[in-house]
Amino acid sequence: MKFKPVGERVLVKAVEREEKTRSGIFLPDTAEEKPQTAEVVAVGDSSNGGPKEGDVIVFAKYSGTELKLDDEAHMILDSEDVLGIME
Repeated sequence: MKFKPVGERVLVKAVEREEKTRSGIFLPDTAEEKPQTAEVVAVGDSSNGGPKEGDVIVFAKYSGTELKLDDEAHMILDSEDVLGIME
């Protein structure tokens, strides 16, 4: 399904997180925090030079609206919730 955000919003998909720590301890889903990094899937009408498709971003902890597209979890974020772009 195609989806294009409206205005200064971005559609993101959470980056896969490690299921175990560096020391080898496996973490259950209930022990993990909500991810704050995601890959940008689509960008709305942004003229301020924000993130582009394919960028990995860091966003505010309790931001965004969750939705499912093609049975995959995505989020829509306002551009002001994007804190930075990973390089």
